[in-house]
Amino acid sequence: MKYFVELGSRQVAVDVDGDRVTIDGSAYQATFEALPGTPLRLLIVNGRPRTLAVRPNSRGRWAIAANGEWRDVEVVDERTRYIRSLAAAEAKPLGAHVIKAPMPGLVVRVEVDTGQAVATGAGVLVLEAMKMENELRAAAGGTVRAVRVQAGQAVEKGQVLIEFD
Repeated sequence: MKYFVELGSRQVAVDVDGDRVTIDGSAYQATFEALPGTPLRLLIVNGRPRTLAVRPNSRGRWAIAANGEWRDVEVVDERTRYIRSLAAAEAKPLGAHVIKAPMPGLVVRVEVDTGQAVATGAGVLVLEAMKMENELRAAAGGTVRAVRVQAGQAVEKGQVLIEFD
């Protein structure tokens, strides 16, 4: 499975195949295990152990501490990254802009209300497709003009979900 890890301004491609992990073309033997009853994880890379404190911040976002230093990390799989790119391509801002459904699915939850100010990259809606939840994000900052769907509603590809000013 391929993942994309964003640490600050740096993005790293990570391919995981069992205990073989390839990071930007370099291969490693790695395991990552939870230590029961704690927020700690044991990361072993090429036989070298390292203990990390891990806490979830939000869907796909984590705070990770090593040697007492906390860092925010975002991890997305290839599918989620592709879906985000489709949603962003559909929502190119030209004055007023919209977010359209990148695929048919079911609206799980709407995270914004009409009149709400939204920052670039903020999650605005969760869409379930093929038993996977996908968070759609604002391609640009703005104010929500209209929310055209509600939780539990089925939508078609290309359907306008949210309009922005």
